[in-house]
Amino acid sequence: MVQTVTDLVVPILDSKHFELVEVEFVKEGKSWFLRVFIDKEEGIDIEECAWVSEMLSEKLDSIDPDPIPQAYFLEISSPGAERPLKKEKDYEKAVGSFVHLSLYQAVDGEKQYEGILDAVEAETLTLTYRIKTRTKTQTFERKNIAKARLAIQF
Repeated sequence: MVQTVTDLVVPILDSKHFELVEVEFVKEGKSWFLRVFIDKEEGIDIEECAWVSEMLSEKLDSIDPDPIPQAYFLEISSPGAERPLKKEKDYEKAVGSFVHLSLYQAVDGEKQYEGILDAVEAETLTLTYRIKTRTKTQTFERKNIAKARLAIQF
């Protein structure tokens, strides 16, 4: 179903030079949510989200049989300041930015790291982070990264 929605929304986004960041279909409590995260270079605004919502709703309603038979809420939004890093170009754009990494397996006893993304290689990411007053640089295997996103530095 995520692929069906992706196939429907990409031409809509392409017509306005918007970027698809992520599509998710999740159950929260008793309700289902179809969330589509979109962006563009200058950032996305509420009117643009509303327009995409209207266009995608029309496309979804026109499909027979209904690809999403259960009731759901459609949400179109910006990925926000803590945008997930999914595609290679997301990682490349994030070099020099403060990021959060969640790992599948602990490295030095930790599964969560935040720091400056220094380098992106085919199989690794290099991050500079602080432990109390010390600065450390660590290279992480990409296959060990469960999730990566931009982060806000406090």
